[in-house]
Amino acid sequence: MEPSPEGAPRRRMSLPTRILLGLVLGAVVGAVLNVLYAPPLGEPKPEAYVRVEWWADEVVKPFGTLFLNLLFMVVVPIVFCSLFLGVAGLGSVQKLGSLGSRTLLWFLGTTGLAAVLGITLVRVIEPGKNVSPDVVEAIKQQYASTAQQKIAQSAGAKGWLEMVVDMVPKNVVGAAGDNTKILGLIVFALILGAAATRLPQDRTRVLRELCESLYELCVKVLGWVMEFAPIGVACLIFHASAKLGFDVMKLVGWYFVTAMGGLIFYQLVVVTALARVFAGLSPRRFYRGVRTLLITAFSTSSSNATMPTTIRTAVDEFGAPKEIAGFVMPLGATMNMNGTALFEGVSVLFLAQVYGKGLSIGEQLLVVGVAVLTAIGAAGVPGGSIPLLAIVLIQVGVPPEFLALILGVDRLVDMTRTLPNVTSDLVCSLWLSRREGHQLKA
Repeated sequence: MEPSPEGAPRRRMSLPTRILLGLVLGAVVGAVLNVLYAPPLGEPKPEAYVRVEWWADEVVKPFGTLFLNLLFMVVVPIVFCSLFLGVAGLGSVQKLGSLGSRTLLWFLGTTGLAAVLGITLVRVIEPGKNVSPDVVEAIKQQYASTAQQKIAQSAGAKGWLEMVVDMVPKNVVGAAGDNTKILGLIVFALILGAAATRLPQDRTRVLRELCESLYELCVKVLGWVMEFAPIGVACLIFHASAKLGFDVMKLVGWYFVTAMGGLIFYQLVVVTALARVFAGLSPRRFYRGVRTLLITAFSTSSSNATMPTTIRTAVDEFGAPKEIAGFVMPLGATMNMNGTALFEGVSVLFLAQVYGKGLSIGEQLLVVGVAVLTAIGAAGVPGGSIPLLAIVLIQVGVPPEFLALILGVDRLVDMTRTLPNVTSDLVCSLWLSRREGHQLKA
């Protein structure tokens, strides 16, 4: 850091602030150019607007596409390594008997509930339909290629049995290299991890260490990519707003309200109710004890970075035993992502509505299942769930490039979805403490 004239270190602007500024700058400049030069619908384009489109398509958009490609680049290794390590680590959970099984039941139950809530909110509010058909068609032309449209059509035509068969890949390497078959890679990682629990640890030690190193490397790369996010977001939103005007900003606003509303509802209603029923804590007592935890989670946007605070809160504020908190929190920071699952449910159905693709009940259940799995595989770092969201979109036939519509506001949503991620882990540890006969602090 460069010293200020007074000699004090100069603080660098935070990443969320820079991303928000990139969003605002790109959206405002693009929308203003659209208002000034775009012709009414059906009229010839003036030369000035043709030049604006050329700059948006040929100069600005490639930088946004580069940012998206960098995000998608780490999808396969993060998914495979995190799921394999998560399941392979359950060997120790099995030895703990009822404690381990109840922890896993809590993780799956609360994560699935969050995904269902997210999907329900979008079905009720329908934020993706608050736009004219002309704008929808323009968005399709902007983000969806012919090949991806064919993928969407073929995915929608599959029956349940065919979908189940496709979940088991004939060629794992081929599944890793084909975005439309990456669900097969997820199944392979789960099966391989389950097999690892049946072998002595010394036989799988090398593979575990390799996956841990590869996972940490990809998380480091993801951190570098997110530093590029302010520029990438500005380019993406400029390209959209310059060609679509204020309509795209209105669409993003509806998404933001729906996602944030769902996360706040889940935290204040669902997590509060879980704390009351399973931990015996009144809302006032619960939130008085988690004040520091909420501030840390919101400011860091990282379940991993918040983990020491989560453990300290469980032990010091509520009186949970160290051994239970130390067991639940590390697992929860990797596997129990309630906010992430809710966010994925909202995002997938919102983008499907924008794309004009209606999802059947079966496809919505598929979204819930894949959202739970990919939430388990999400890196507990800022922006860690964005690459995995592309997987869920592909499974329901929505082009992953549509992510460009929501990336600008994701950082604010990311900060909020970390809250239910960590507070759910905390309530789980308090519930298990009570079941083991420990008295929590009044």
